[in-house]
Amino acid sequence: MLLMTNDGALAQKLMKAGTHVPKTYLVKISGKPDEKALERLRTGVTIGLEDGTRVKTSPAKIRLAEDGANPWYEVILIEGRNRQIRRMFQSVGFFVEKIKRVQLGPLVLDVPPGKFRPLTVREVAQLKNLGQ
Repeated sequence: MLLMTNDGALAQKLMKAGTHVPKTYLVKISGKPDEKALERLRTGVTIGLEDGTRVKTSPAKIRLAEDGANPWYEVILIEGRNRQIRRMFQSVGFFVEKIKRVQLGPLVLDVPPGKFRPLTVREVAQLKNLGQ
């Protein structure tokens, strides 16, 4: 899911970690983490950033979406650092193969790849009311 807008204030609000807008992803990983590794991800792990600093991630909601040798997990974050999901799974020893954002706050991905649609007036209002 990619949200395009010319409303700078709304874009800032949605990207700013302090507003705690939940972002939901489907994540396919190589291998199968045990419950201990998943619990570490749920409570927050320390990851390195581009500038060399290390930060602890906020708690994440993680549930198995599709089982298999390389399972898919639903991951819900309230922050969104660059490459955060990849770094989180790497910190517990797993490589992320694919990531697909499927929800941003109340918006749910409902169009096929390569297609787009304008937001409704109601959806824009919902986004503007987040975090208030």
